[in-house]
Amino acid sequence: MLCKLDKFLNSLYRYSGYVASFFLILILVSIVVGIASRLFGFYIRGLTEYSGYSLASASFLALAYTFNENGHIRITLFLERAKGKLLKFLLVWCLAISTFFSGFLAYYFIKMWIVSIQLAERSQGADEILLWIPQTGVALGSIIFFICISHNFLKLFFKHNA
Repeated sequence: MLCKLDKFLNSLYRYSGYVASFFLILILVSIVVGIASRLFGFYIRGLTEYSGYSLASASFLALAYTFNENGHIRITLFLERAKGKLLKFLLVWCLAISTFFSGFLAYYFIKMWIVSIQLAERSQGADEILLWIPQTGVALGSIIFFICISHNFLKLFFKHNA
């Protein structure tokens, strides 16, 4: 059962990374279209805002994938020298603190997203898009990141047989 859940969560993190790469491609497309539009003398409203929204979504959706692939910058100065019970304690402590703060972050991003829906907030840019639309990627990315850190925290306590 835990093995199936582990495989499912790993695939969730991988697909989150794929969606993040899609948003990176959207950034590229919007920049190229913006450059081309200036060359040909016309203006497309909101391209810079959409690039920013795509950057925020890409960043948060990539967090879980990057963490799961050990791509985050980690302070390993103490972990490299620690052995035995001290290493176990440091790993538990770091992941417990990370779980707390990522849960805190996810909670407030979800709260921000819900308030944006309730108030029908609009962006200050030229396009006046409803803010809950670009905030969806950020909120989902923070939830998936919280799940990823919690998953890694719980894996410390359960033996995993591949």
